[in-house]
Amino acid sequence: MMERRRMEAALLVLLLGHLATALEVPLDLPQPPTITHQSPKDYIIDPRENIIIHCEAKGKPHPSFSWTRNGTHYDIDEDPNVNMRPHSGTLVVDISRERAEHYEGVYQCTARNKHGTAVSNNIVIRQSRSPLWSKERIKPIVVQEGVSLVLPCRPPAGLPPPIIFWMDNYFQKLPQSERVSQSLNGDLYFSNVRREDSRNDYICYARFPHTQTIQQKQPITVKVLNQAPVDERRPTFLIPTGSSSSKMVLRGRVLEMECIAEGLPTPYTSWTKVSGDFPARRTSFLHYNKTLHIANVSESDAGEYRCTAKNLLGVVHHTIRVTVKAAPYWITGAPRNLVLAPGENGVLTCRASGTPKPSIGWSMNGIPIENSPKDVSRKVEDDTVIFTDVQIGSSAVYQCNISNDYGYLLSNAFVNVLSEPPRVLTPADKVYQVIKNHRALMDCSSFGSPIPKITWFKDSRSSTLDGDPYILHDNGTLEIDVAQARNSGKYTCVARNILGIYENHVSLEVKEPTRILKQPEYKVVQRGRSVVFECKVKHDTSLIPTMTWLKDDGELPDDERLIVDSDSLTISDVTENDAGVYTCIMNTTLDQDSASAELTVVERPEPPTDLELTDQKKRSVQLTWTPGDEHNSPIQKFLIQYEDLLHHRGHWHNLTEVPGTKTTAHLKLSPYVHYTFKVLALNDVGFSRPSIPSRTYKTDPAAPDESPAGVQGYGTEHNNLVISWKPLSGLQSNGPGLRYKVMWRQQRLGSEWTQVNVANNSKFTVSGTPTFVPYELKVQAINDYGDGPEPAVALGYSGEDFPVTAPENVHAAVVSSTKAEVHWDPVPHHLIRGHLKGYKVYYWREHSLHKHHPDHMGKHILTFSGNHSHGMLPGLHPFSLYSFYVKVFNGKGEGPQSPEQQFKTPEGVPGLPTSLVVTNPNLNSLTLEWSPPREHNGHITGYTLKYHTVNNSNELGTEEELALAANETSVTLPNLKYSTRYKFYLNAKTIKGPGPAISQEVVTIVDEGNLQTSHPIARSPPHRPTHKAGPASPFANISSSVGEDGAVISWEYWGPEKDVYVEYIVDNSESEEDWKRELVNGSQNVKLKGLKVGLSYRVRVVAKGHHDQPPHRSEELLVTVPAVASRQVDIATQGWFIGLMCAIALLILILLIICFIQRNKGGKYPVKEKEDAHTDPEFQPMKEDDCTFGEYSDNEDHKPLKGSRTPSNGTVKRDDSDDSLVDYGEGGDGQFNEDGSFIGEYSGKSISRDTAEGPENSEAPSPTNAMNSLNSFV
Repeated sequence: MMERRRMEAALLVLLLGHLATALEVPLDLPQPPTITHQSPKDYIIDPRENIIIHCEAKGKPHPSFSWTRNGTHYDIDEDPNVNMRPHSGTLVVDISRERAEHYEGVYQCTARNKHGTAVSNNIVIRQSRSPLWSKERIKPIVVQEGVSLVLPCRPPAGLPPPIIFWMDNYFQKLPQSERVSQSLNGDLYFSNVRREDSRNDYICYARFPHTQTIQQKQPITVKVLNQAPVDERRPTFLIPTGSSSSKMVLRGRVLEMECIAEGLPTPYTSWTKVSGDFPARRTSFLHYNKTLHIANVSESDAGEYRCTAKNLLGVVHHTIRVTVKAAPYWITGAPRNLVLAPGENGVLTCRASGTPKPSIGWSMNGIPIENSPKDVSRKVEDDTVIFTDVQIGSSAVYQCNISNDYGYLLSNAFVNVLSEPPRVLTPADKVYQVIKNHRALMDCSSFGSPIPKITWFKDSRSSTLDGDPYILHDNGTLEIDVAQARNSGKYTCVARNILGIYENHVSLEVKEPTRILKQPEYKVVQRGRSVVFECKVKHDTSLIPTMTWLKDDGELPDDERLIVDSDSLTISDVTENDAGVYTCIMNTTLDQDSASAELTVVERPEPPTDLELTDQKKRSVQLTWTPGDEHNSPIQKFLIQYEDLLHHRGHWHNLTEVPGTKTTAHLKLSPYVHYTFKVLALNDVGFSRPSIPSRTYKTDPAAPDESPAGVQGYGTEHNNLVISWKPLSGLQSNGPGLRYKVMWRQQRLGSEWTQVNVANNSKFTVSGTPTFVPYELKVQAINDYGDGPEPAVALGYSGEDFPVTAPENVHAAVVSSTKAEVHWDPVPHHLIRGHLKGYKVYYWREHSLHKHHPDHMGKHILTFSGNHSHGMLPGLHPFSLYSFYVKVFNGKGEGPQSPEQQFKTPEGVPGLPTSLVVTNPNLNSLTLEWSPPREHNGHITGYTLKYHTVNNSNELGTEEELALAANETSVTLPNLKYSTRYKFYLNAKTIKGPGPAISQEVVTIVDEGNLQTSHPIARSPPHRPTHKAGPASPFANISSSVGEDGAVISWEYWGPEKDVYVEYIVDNSESEEDWKRELVNGSQNVKLKGLKVGLSYRVRVVAKGHHDQPPHRSEELLVTVPAVASRQVDIATQGWFIGLMCAIALLILILLIICFIQRNKGGKYPVKEKEDAHTDPEFQPMKEDDCTFGEYSDNEDHKPLKGSRTPSNGTVKRDDSDDSLVDYGEGGDGQFNEDGSFIGEYSGKSISRDTAEGPENSEAPSPTNAMNSLNSFV
């Protein structure tokens, strides 16, 4: 029946339509009282202080207060010790004249105004109590070792109950373990006692938390006897007793169950839940697993729990059946206030639960509802009160009281019937700030009756804000789940009901988040140094940031060594106390960001200590030590050093190293040494200081263990033998009286050993030996304790002497025009009289076989190491007569020379022509003159001339070739093109073929029918003879060919070295260190680029051997780079150029007409004065300031303007070289003879000419010159 009524009530609520929700009524509007603050239900007071019973309430009009005590009205005015605070219901009881216990009881506060009455909970006032322990005499407890024991505490009952703990006379907590532990009631349990449990100060203390007092029980004395041993036994439970028990706990409280077992050996306790699992987050095991603790108990924790005690002899179980009861608790929360407009409907719900099921009672204004006046608009259905069509005057406070055996819930909720237009309680023009991508919440707290409807608008109010990304909550709050910059702006909240409309404006500002761009990094720093943690941050510029640094989550130490800047933390002179985790926190008013980094302070390790020598033997000892503090950097290794106090006092030597994980080392020792050891530790920072030296350990003397090393024999004279060796060190001597037994004999059958003892020396000289005879040698170490091991035999030779004979059958075989092979018979070994080092060939050029070269050159030496019988002579001059002889040499020196021999080299290719000159230029021809090569290398059979044109883009024309007779030194070339660049190549020939070519470039220029050319001269380098004998060069036939883009150097090479390169330097250079180098990469020619025109260079080829051998260098070659005339482009036939010239001519004609008109208007035209003063037919450039001309002429139109420069590309451009023909040949001081030869000086770098020049310096009528003339004109 009750369930049916509840269903009907629910349906009625749905049919009623609009249901009001709880609202906060503004205090300026009429409303019933509401309790805002009250004392707790169970109120334990301190008897030493005044009693304050709180009761605060609000309402309109402000409520009045009254109290009941123990269910009857409490007249405060009649008790002079009790006062009520103004405008409040709070009672203050003065206990100075009355005992506090007089005011114990049950109090209830009532707050009322004309709209209703609210009541508080029943407040039970009890005085806290901490009674004294009763005096009692406790007899000593005597027990046999191994039995169980319980020491009772039994504290006096207090309010609230005391906290129990056991301590000794020194106020130190007694140690507890699996064997000894305290139970929940405070008793001390021993699973079994031991001898060490005997003591006379087992004291139980009780601390009463409310009064902060501690009471002490009389000490208990325990004496444990060991007279008869107790047998081991299986566990049994001391508490709880039996195999099962039960326990009840209230919902929301703490469940504590304990099982304490005795046994020998000590049993171990464990727990299980028979009907399920433990709630993981709420379960803990205390007192060495003897206590099961479950916090915030719920109904699911009911069931059976089993504790198990186990030792080696058996197991015992105990089952605890747990039931959970519940005082009443809210299901959907306490009833909420109702604000209804006249005619509206509403519901008050008081839904709670409990075990057992609680009863529900309703009251109105503190009076049971069944005793209250009847109201047709109100209907009570169990836990619900339904209001229908309420009217003004129906306001009241309703009390819901839910109770069962374990407690009660009392709640006040008013029904306030009002008729009010809407109002927005949120402050107007409030600015909300939120971080981008965070949630934004804008409040629109409102009030009205009927309840207002809330709508939101943004900026233009074009539409309501409902739907993504906006969420409108029931309380009017507008939410944007992920705020973006576009969501910033002005928002309007509108509250509307039937009585009116209310608007409120707020603003939203979306800010950029605060981010740490560069986080502090993990640092490892050595003590005493500085460290910097960077923390660079980006934040919204409109927010004020605050940087905070923490160390280990606490404030930074107040230390001037720590300097905080805007984006960093600097710690100077770091100490070990500075180690830790540093966190930078950037705060703004809206958000923050943080980052942490650890600082590890390292230092060199502390030196090892406690050096000890153990396991001492004749040749070894064990060294142990204790490592020092490693200062946060692991020790990598230990270095063990020793000092020899006997032989080397004050000098420490490294003996051995061991890994950083070891602290012992087995040291191998030598005899006859007084050892002292010390140990150093190494980590990443460095070595520690040495440890304190160990005690001295002396080893006994012994015979030497080794023989001297490095035994050798050699002679310093032809009749002696020097025997030398490396002496033993003091550590190797093994004893006093170190000396050496030196032994020797000739290496032949029947020779006897000769010996001598030598002390304090490392060599011995044997005199009167034959020359260069092999000897067997031995050196043995001996001391006062015996001879060393038998030494090994070494081989040595007595002194050398000069060879006594020269090589025989010496002759030469010519291989080519530049190479010959020399042969000889090796000298017999006994005539060399020493170690054969090799043979030397001395050779020189007597003269050329050509009649014009009778010169004689210096000697060359070629050395052939080892036992050779022939050798190649490279780099010879062709067509020449050579002389040579051969010597053998040993370690002492050279022997006599062989008889001189001669050979002739055949013809080869000729050298470079000495010069090539351009002469006799004409309109379509020119003459080339040359000089024969300096090195004919045979009979010249003729010359070959090749030439071709070269245009501006370096493209080559068809090559022409002329064969010329040997007696010719010039040739005239007809039918050449004017204003064209030609390149000529000339080389000489012998029967062996053509030699290298000399080249030349020439540009022909037409000037009024006369051909004018620039003509640089190519010359071969001058001959630099060698005047002294020296090692022969492996280079031959070095030549050069100078081209437009560099000089090509060619040569022949027969040497074994692979590292070949070309060196060159400007001739007459003051410093020999300015040689530049060009690598060859295995070829026999190289092109040198970047040479400056007009300069001469010395060039040589170098072959570099091993580091201990001097490099081979060729003879120097002089290479001259001629100055080159500017290339000119024949553009007279280009269509674009013809059009440009026509336009220029038209422009000049217009300017002439304008100037002619101006002259006729008045004044004397300046040009007339020029005509009277000068008869020069050429005209000068027009002046820029008055549009007049200097000198002018009405002669041929193709006459160029004076002072113009004509580079090949039509622009004025400087070459890098001062000697370029761009700078001379076009006026200035430089001039040509009628035949075109150059007779003037360089004209320098001047672009314009300041002096007037005659017609002999006029340029060729080139279109290019005409264009440059126009440039000067305009």
